[in-house]
Amino acid sequence: MKLLWKLSREAARYKGLYVVAILATLGLTGVNLAAPRALSAMTGIVERGVDEAALRVIGQLTILLVVLYLLRVAFRFLSNYLAHRAAWFLVGDLRTKTYDKLERMHLGYFHDKQTGDLMSRVVNDTRDFELLYAHIIPEMITNVVTFVGVLVVLLSINWKLALITCAPIPLILLSGVIFSKKVRPFFKASQKKMGELSGKLQDNLSGVHEIQSFGREGYETEQVNEKNFEHIRAMLHALKISAVFHPSVEFVSSLGTILVVGFGGLLAFREGLSVEVIVSFVLYLSLFYAPIAGLANLLESMQQSMAGAERVMAVLDAPFEIQDKPDAKPLENVTGSITFDHVDFSYENGIPILKDVSFHCEPGKMLALVGPTGVGKTTLTQLISRFYEPSAGRILVDGQSIGDVTMESLRQNISPVLQDTFLFNGTVAENIGYASPEASLEDIQAAAKAANIHEDILAMPDGYETRVGERGLRLSGGQKQRVAIARAILRKSPIIILDEATASVDVETEQQIQKAIAGIAGKRTIVAIAHRLSTIRNADMILVIEDGKVAETGTHDELVAKGGVYARMHQIQTAAASQAGIA
Repeated sequence: MKLLWKLSREAARYKGLYVVAILATLGLTGVNLAAPRALSAMTGIVERGVDEAALRVIGQLTILLVVLYLLRVAFRFLSNYLAHRAAWFLVGDLRTKTYDKLERMHLGYFHDKQTGDLMSRVVNDTRDFELLYAHIIPEMITNVVTFVGVLVVLLSINWKLALITCAPIPLILLSGVIFSKKVRPFFKASQKKMGELSGKLQDNLSGVHEIQSFGREGYETEQVNEKNFEHIRAMLHALKISAVFHPSVEFVSSLGTILVVGFGGLLAFREGLSVEVIVSFVLYLSLFYAPIAGLANLLESMQQSMAGAERVMAVLDAPFEIQDKPDAKPLENVTGSITFDHVDFSYENGIPILKDVSFHCEPGKMLALVGPTGVGKTTLTQLISRFYEPSAGRILVDGQSIGDVTMESLRQNISPVLQDTFLFNGTVAENIGYASPEASLEDIQAAAKAANIHEDILAMPDGYETRVGERGLRLSGGQKQRVAIARAILRKSPIIILDEATASVDVETEQQIQKAIAGIAGKRTIVAIAHRLSTIRNADMILVIEDGKVAETGTHDELVAKGGVYARMHQIQTAAASQAGIA
């Protein structure tokens, strides 16, 4: 009931459509109740004998039946179409709302989630709301009203026969409750398996190059097949229970019909029950048991819908662990100073990543972070953008704690260039201009020139209108990195974060990227993560991170002179370059 209440609040914005659809449903039910009465009345007239007056009444009843059947067409159209219209608008709203919620969740939320499963919740599970609001709820209203209306009519015709008709109902209701409890876990498991299948497909299609390179096509097909049939088996478990429940309801309903026919015959023999009454009962009997028999289908559909609704609401009800304070103010006129004041950080598993990190970077300076893989360098940069919250300590930008300013204004002043550069499946110009939608082509070209990518773009088939493909597959690694740098430059943010911007490029491309970085040095605050020390040789301050702590601080020359961790890293890289014939 709690879940249904939440769902009803989501659907409230379309209450006008639902009200009209429900009224049409009630009208349809009224027509269905009136038609058998008119038919039984005609049967009674024929039984008593037909004369001229009777023919006139039969003619009037015939016209009435035509009107009733036309009304049934109109009511059914309004009921079906308006309910579907409201339901599909609700599905559209919920898809957008669910996506928007996911888009705003902190990065930690996604650590144990599969992209394909989340996509399944947005696309597949939200679709079940259409089933609930366009089919199940209207049909339930129709069935309840029809059942009550037919019961009232039957009681008015012959109360003894009506009570016999009701005999199987408690058994049907009890079996429905048992069925609901048994079947929903299987439908929920089925939709979970569908999410896992979507996740596997998403992973494999994204990694098709690796699959083919290592000759794992057969293995991955087996894995997809296994996920596929896990979903099918879970669905078949639910359908197996349904396959027992549906015939059971039909059997019990048939027993009711047998009881009515048998008892009706007895009443006809003992009390002289008329043919008109028996015909009325026979005509209404199908209307009476149809809602009860339909309960089986409705319960199955409802359990499936509720299982999907639970998965959607699990996303919508997930708390925002990182959000603006009620009194948060915009961060304005940012110059770009960054301060870490005794910052600790650990993920949800409690394992510390950063321990008592403190430093201060002046505006327009270049701060470099170096150290082994996994020591928390990338996490440190993500803390600046407030993708995570520190476990202890404070982070300040221009002397203001980032926890006291709005996240939107904070992130507007930071432009990231990540190691795994993500480009959208659009044109080069669209990807550079993504961070600044109002930018002109001249602005985009100026940013591309500053990032040393302009000449490469002009050499492409369609220049700035060249489509880059999914995730930028049509560009080289170095080109993608420089497009990302151009995007960051175009945004004109006072802080730029470079996360391994030269990690996977050749020496020539690295030099081009270094020129691009040198071009913005002194104009923006740059926080750069690098394994190649040549990239950050000219940094104003280098932090050496080891075991989550700041092990050393200084310029390149100062740290080399110290003979510590940084000096050893520099010595190793210099020796490696010499052996490769590069130095």
